[in-house]
Amino acid sequence: MSLLEVNDVKIAYRMPGDDVHAVNDVSFSIDEGDNYGLVGESGCGKSTLAKSVLGLLDDNGEVREGSIEFDGRELLELSERDWQSVRWEDIAYIPQSAMDSLDPVMTVGAQIRQAIRKHRDVSKAAANERVAEVFEMVGLDPDRTGDYPHQFSGGMRQRVTIAMALALDPDLLIADEPTTGLDVIVQDKIMDKLIEIQEEIDSSLLMITHDVGVVAETCDEMSVLYGGKVMEQGETDRIFRSPTNPYTIGLKNAFPEVDEFDEQAISIPGSLPDLTEEPTGCVFRNRCPFATERCEDGHPPLDEAGGQLSACYYTDRADELREEAADPATWGIDVRDERDRSGGVGDTILETRGLEKWFKQPQGILEDLRGAEPDYVKAVNSVDLSVHEGEIVGVAGESGCGKSTLAEVIAALQERTGGEILIEGTPVDDLLGESTKEFRSRVQFIFQDPFDSLNPRQRVRAAVGEPLKIQGHDPETIDRRVRETIEDVGLKPAEKYLDQLPTQLSGGERQRVAIAQALVLEPTLLICDEPASMLDVSLKANILNILREKADERDIGIVYISHDLASLTQIADRLAVMYLGRIAEIGATEDVVTAPKHPYTASLLSASPKTDPDVDRQRVLLPGEPPNPVNLPEGCNFAPRCPKADETCRGEEPARATFADDDHEAACYHPVEDVESELLERYAAAREEEVGEIVESELTL
Repeated sequence: MSLLEVNDVKIAYRMPGDDVHAVNDVSFSIDEGDNYGLVGESGCGKSTLAKSVLGLLDDNGEVREGSIEFDGRELLELSERDWQSVRWEDIAYIPQSAMDSLDPVMTVGAQIRQAIRKHRDVSKAAANERVAEVFEMVGLDPDRTGDYPHQFSGGMRQRVTIAMALALDPDLLIADEPTTGLDVIVQDKIMDKLIEIQEEIDSSLLMITHDVGVVAETCDEMSVLYGGKVMEQGETDRIFRSPTNPYTIGLKNAFPEVDEFDEQAISIPGSLPDLTEEPTGCVFRNRCPFATERCEDGHPPLDEAGGQLSACYYTDRADELREEAADPATWGIDVRDERDRSGGVGDTILETRGLEKWFKQPQGILEDLRGAEPDYVKAVNSVDLSVHEGEIVGVAGESGCGKSTLAEVIAALQERTGGEILIEGTPVDDLLGESTKEFRSRVQFIFQDPFDSLNPRQRVRAAVGEPLKIQGHDPETIDRRVRETIEDVGLKPAEKYLDQLPTQLSGGERQRVAIAQALVLEPTLLICDEPASMLDVSLKANILNILREKADERDIGIVYISHDLASLTQIADRLAVMYLGRIAEIGATEDVVTAPKHPYTASLLSASPKTDPDVDRQRVLLPGEPPNPVNLPEGCNFAPRCPKADETCRGEEPARATFADDDHEAACYHPVEDVESELLERYAAAREEEVGEIVESELTL
């Protein structure tokens, strides 16, 4: 029986000038107990649909046609008073950003209790009892209901929002990008817990995300949206096994698999369609490599194709389209030559020796007067790392492991506590002592969010040219190099972008401007801190291709920070895995991925989602959270979460040992030999004994 029915819905936003037709004739249904996925790039209409189901469209948005029925009841006819009995009671919402949705000045327990008592006539004691129940359901310690949001990690805050959504036993959960921005370990734990609870309370799930891997592993059915239209719809396994729509094919090809080494990322060229008018042709035609004149004659209807529905005039050629679409050249991407990873690495650009960055923690006046030694967060703790010409070194790990701090210290955006940094053999202090300009001409930084690095009032021409202006170049040189660099990062023709403001650009275009700003000085070292984590899968692939291309063409050394291991395997020559300020494992990317030696590395790899429905990925649910960084355990920092740890591990920090390949090192007394038979079994046993909850309650900040 259908729980939610969305029929021929059209949604538009009233804007100054022209209205935006965000959703156009979308239909889908969710049965009781089913998981349904809405997938597509940002701006495709999926979040707008979710808001319409919740009755929470912005003031300028309206459903102009169609119907939305929940359990036989027309939601579009409800008054605001009626909605109060539907939201949370029948339909609950899990938002993308837990920190933005939780009140920072209320305890998390009080916030959940408030939601319960607003809808149910129960005592405070009964509400508190329910709060404790849902905390246990999501794997949180009920004793922490009196804590504030900032006292929880990002993954735990997300579980608080899930607990709030579950408080009234809703029939439908709507999860809008619930794991975006989280590392794969936390994402895997949250998705596993969400599915487990959802099955336990027998609710349905509407999953909204641009992460096709999450949908592939969690949803029974799905719709692929683009430009406010359904491009493909049907059973998830069938769609991922044999997609029939060019957009779905491109989206699937753009999603990186962790074991696809040196595979060139496939990105869909172009930008989203202009929706100030309802589409008159296929909405994807301007970006589709298979489009013909026929595609101008109205958007194709959703017709049966290979067991699913697809909006394409050429579904009869689906096998041929899939084969051609696997070639990057089909999408207009220059196919790069295969790199030789066996040697031939250029001169050393970056070398760190015992690098440290410790943050002093505040203490009371009495402790100061007594001369007590303060506590420190050892964010970067004795890190040895090198980068050579033309080499990309990926640095991976959970949030809080020290990746970003390492990047900022190398780029001299933060002072180091100890150790050495050498740029092309010269100590960084000598370079900074001679001239900050000289150092900045050699070392450039790309931030995660281009809005943090681009002045919203500065046009592209000025933003990219500013580093050259600071270095004292003449106007003619600045203009020439700005134009060249903008086109080098794929913004062609440059004339189209030079006078635009950041707000006039898409997310991918803004990030390419940020890359151009970093490349315009022709640096020898580029530090990239999660530059694609906030982008859709296709835009992410585009950024990865640009960085790999520039490393190859210009012999730039690149440090690429990311929690997305699958992206790193596509572009990184070597991979370093960090845990609590130290490098746990480092080596050639293929060696680290195919034969991980550190249990933590194996856990990270196992948490990467798969789009192949024929692959039965077993989740390795890493118990607990990282220990308190102010009070690290004795011995190996990973020991409290490691199923292989013994007294030796808890007594002394292991040094990095070398394995078969001289460049493959791991800091572990008991290196992994067989991940499938050894690690999975041990983690499964740990989970059965609920070690995770014990570790989490005792060691989390």
